[in-house]
Amino acid sequence: MIGITHLRHIALRTPVLKEQADFYEQVWGLDKVDETEDAVCFRGAGPEHHILSLHRDDSVGLHHLSFGMVDKQAVDRAAELLAAKGVRIVTPPQYLDEAGKGYGLRFADPENRVIELSCWVEIHTSEWKRKNMNPVYLNHVVLNTVDIDRAVEFYTGVLGFKVSDWSEHQMVFIRCNKRHHSISFNQAAHTSVNHIAYEVGTVDELMRGISNVRKAGLKEIWGPGRHGPGNNVFCYFQDPAGYVMEYTCYLDTIEDESKWEAKVWKRVPHLMDRWMVAGPPSPETRAAMAGKPDPGWA
Repeated sequence: MIGITHLRHIALRTPVLKEQADFYEQVWGLDKVDETEDAVCFRGAGPEHHILSLHRDDSVGLHHLSFGMVDKQAVDRAAELLAAKGVRIVTPPQYLDEAGKGYGLRFADPENRVIELSCWVEIHTSEWKRKNMNPVYLNHVVLNTVDIDRAVEFYTGVLGFKVSDWSEHQMVFIRCNKRHHSISFNQAAHTSVNHIAYEVGTVDELMRGISNVRKAGLKEIWGPGRHGPGNNVFCYFQDPAGYVMEYTCYLDTIEDESKWEAKVWKRVPHLMDRWMVAGPPSPETRAAMAGKPDPGWA
């Protein structure tokens, strides 16, 4: 087993760095913790050094996705296991020269996404200055894939994730800890980021988040509602670069692995939104979640 502990942060490419950075700081509720001419990092209310980084680029797409590990020994061992399975190592294990520092490696998954495994990253020990909206951590990331079975085989067989549930053969929810899913894959025509979900404390806070976005002149694109798989409350929006992001809370946790059995959920409106307030996503929302084709790491 590789020994991944949790989802740490997502890094995104953007052609509108300042506009997007202003949105996440002034509207979405994150705090800027590191900034250079070409990149900005944001923390949430939790101790993780940063949960989002934006990188200046001519196009949108995934820069990298980061997961935590226990220590240097775990990272080094992961490098050995990945190399033995023929996985392409993009950056070998080393002390990281990036925001939050730490020790880690990067590799390319079967669809050319860059995945980072890291440990000893700096954490925040100072008290978070509370607002009316306090995103805590990165709850999950959904990725579009052209081959959902290959994605499942790699992330479970090589990285040690476990399947929590399926939405027919269209989506799969996989976990690296007790949380129902840290990432999910959606079968699509091309590889891209589908959406990014940020954990908030309560449904009241989620509703205040909707109010904040509306006051900024934007509107939710799906929600609020409550999903079937994962049982989480949700509301989706679109940021200035076109990425779809979500406020979410109350995601299921799996306390007893021996008793959990993954099931296949029907893709019907009353299971996409159990409250039947939001209903299924609109064609426009599905188009936004499809994103633009992303060739990945070159």
